[in-house]
Amino acid sequence: MARAIIADDHPLFRAAMKQALSDSLDSDIIEASSFSQLEQQLKQYPQIELVFLDLSMPGNRGLTGLTVLRSQFPDILVVIVSANEDTRVIRQAMALGASGYIPKSVPLPEWQTAVTTVLSGDNWLPESMRTINLTEPDAEMSDFANKLEQLTPQQFKVLQCIADGLLNKQIAYELGVQETTIKQHASAILRKLKCVNRTQAGILFRQMLDTSDTLE
Repeated sequence: MARAIIADDHPLFRAAMKQALSDSLDSDIIEASSFSQLEQQLKQYPQIELVFLDLSMPGNRGLTGLTVLRSQFPDILVVIVSANEDTRVIRQAMALGASGYIPKSVPLPEWQTAVTTVLSGDNWLPESMRTINLTEPDAEMSDFANKLEQLTPQQFKVLQCIADGLLNKQIAYELGVQETTIKQHASAILRKLKCVNRTQAGILFRQMLDTSDTLE
C-alpha cells in the first residue's frame, strides 16, 4: 500500500527519487506530474502519509500548493522539493507548515534520512541550511500563516478564487454553491485576515505565497 506521492513534472527526477526512497518507505510510491493530478490521487488514496512537492510543477504557483495541501489535507506531511535555495522561500515554506525542505542539489542518499526524520515527527533541512534560524521566522509571514490556519477549507478555496480575480457569481459557479454563501465566506475571510476589502485580501495572498523573485 502506497504511503507517499512524488509530485514533480520531470519523469527522470521522479524515477531517481522513487528508486532512492523505496527502501526507506518500504511501500509503493505514487507519482504525479501536475498539482491537479496530485489532488486527485490524494482523494483516491486516503492512506497517503507523505507528499514530496515540487514548487514549480504545473498547477502550483509558488507556495500556493503547500497552503492548499495544508488546508485540504492537514494530516499529510508535505516536504518541499525545489531548485530554489533562497532563504526567504525556505522560511516561508516552514512557516506555512512544511515538514521539510529538500533542494534538488542534495544527493539522493540523503533523502532516506529526510524521510526517516519527517515520518518520526521532526522537521528536516539539509545540513547546509541548518544554520537558518527558523525559530524566528519573518514576523509578517508567521502572522499570515496563523491567519490562514483560521480559515475553513471552503473559505480557503474562496480566497484562492478571490486572488484569481473571480467575482462572487463566478466563485459560486466554480464551487457549486449559492452566491449568498460566497458572500458569507468572503466576509469571514476579510475578518480573519484583517483586510478591508477583497482586493487587499487577494493581493496579500498572492504576495505572501510568491516565489518568483528567486530561482525555482
